[in-house]
Amino acid sequence: MHLKPEAIRPVEIRAVEEKELYIAWQDGHRALYSFPYLRRKCRCAGCVDEWTGQARLLPEKISETIRPLKTSPVGNYGIRFEWSDGHSTGIYAFEYLRSICPCRECLPARAS
Repeated sequence: MHLKPEAIRPVEIRAVEEKELYIAWQDGHRALYSFPYLRRKCRCAGCVDEWTGQARLLPEKISETIRPLKTSPVGNYGIRFEWSDGHSTGIYAFEYLRSICPCRECLPARAS
């Protein structure tokens, strides 16, 4: 899925009831990401083998109650979470976040 530049610029990012991350994108799209979903989608070298692309993180090991203790911007291109399980090395680029949007509108687009 190829995204236009305006599709990957957030205009608002905030936590919702300590359960989800809300992102409003410049192109008008709105997305909600559960915190367990985001933690399971981490692509850092500790969670995904850099050479093979194989997942090292077992999704079932991530608690449904996981939440970020701290969220920090990374330049103008992403955010980093310090998770309640102690993990903090993953950088979530805005382009990646948009590409993994779990909404009904985006899921069919990713499948094609």
